[in-house]
Formats: sequence, C-alpha cells, structure tokens
Amino acid sequence: MHEPIPADAARRVRLVVLDVDGVLTDGGVYLGGSGNGEPVELKRLDITDGLGVKLLVWAGLRVVLVSGRPSVASRLRAAELGVECVEEEGARKLPVVERLLARFGLDWDAVACVSDDLADLPVLRRAGLPVAVANAVPEVRARARWITTRPGGHGAVREFAEELLRARGEWTALVDAYLKERERPEEAPAAAPPRAVRTAAAGRRNDADRDG
Repeated sequence: MHEPIPADAARRVRLVVLDVDGVLTDGGVYLGGSGNGEPVELKRLDITDGLGVKLLVWAGLRVVLVSGRPSVASRLRAAELGVECVEEEGARKLPVVERLLARFGLDWDAVACVSDDLADLPVLRRAGLPVAVANAVPEVRARARWITTRPGGHGAVREFAEELLRARGEWTALVDAYLKERERPEEAPAAAPPRAVRTAAAGRRNDADRDG
C-alpha cells in the first residue's frame, strides 16, 4: 500500500507500539550455548530502524516495544534505543496495551501499531493507525491501514517512522535538527528537538485533550 498515511490519523498518534519478532527483526532467532552451558540467543536487527525510533521519540511520541516472547536481546535493543520494552509470555498483547493507555491517559485513536502476525490482531483491530510490515500474514495485512514496502527486520520500522513523521509535517525539521547535532563541536551541548516540532507536538496534545 503505497498511498501516504492520512495526515489526520498521523497527527492523532501519541503512542507507537512496535512488535519485535518479525517487525524489528526478520523473525529469525539464533539459539546456542556459551562455554559454561548458559543458553545464548541472538537476533538480527536493522540498524536503520534505530534512528527511526529515535526520531519518533524526538518528535514527542511514546514508543514501546511489546513482545509475546521474553528475550534478553529485545530488552538490550530497547535499552539501547531508550524506549520501554514490555514482554507478555503467551503473546497476550491486548492487556499490555490497555495498561499503557491507562497509564498515559490515552485512547485507542492515539495508537499506531506495527505488526506482522496473528498475535497482534487484537491490538491492531483497535488501534487508530494499524500498520503491517510487507511480510505480514494476510489477516494482518487485511486489517492494516498502511503497509510498508520493506519486510520486518529490513528497515520496515524506519520506513514507517519516516512516513508517519512526513504525514505529521515534522520530518524535515527533525532531520535538520539531527544533522545539526552531528555537525556540532564535540564540546558543545547536545541540541534539543527543534522548537517548531516541540510546539506543534504540544499543540496537538492539547487539542487531543480538549477533544477527549
């Protein structure tokens, strides 16, 4: 689905829920053991997705990784990106997201959910912006409002992040701020998100609160 994400749906988003296996990864898991017999699990993650997640956070959005499979690798990646990771063994993700909404004071219209498999459908059916990665199962693709062209684990999250931020009118300002941060002298303080982006995000939050 190559049409842009609708601007009205994009501007309502305040919480981005990302599945891990099959979305941030290609779904593969490498299992082995260490020299002392401890189990070892490795996952392949696309490095470009990391910047996409950081730009979403920089835009003032909450990003949470929600996985149905406990994994040290998933928690390490979340910590690296500075976002929350919630794992629910048995893949009962709906109660997890409901708790997040209650904690943040949000409703389902404010949720974007990026998914690939059947366990995500209870959340996907309720989310204001349901998204499927290119290799998602047919049931997920049928429910999605937008589908990436890239498969999970190969830059799908980065593609979604850019599309969402473009639809919100924030992409260019965020990229400019990112480049300025890369160009600043090493001893200079880190840059804050661009004022225009922070102001627009605050305005949308206030509008959403009044509408609710």
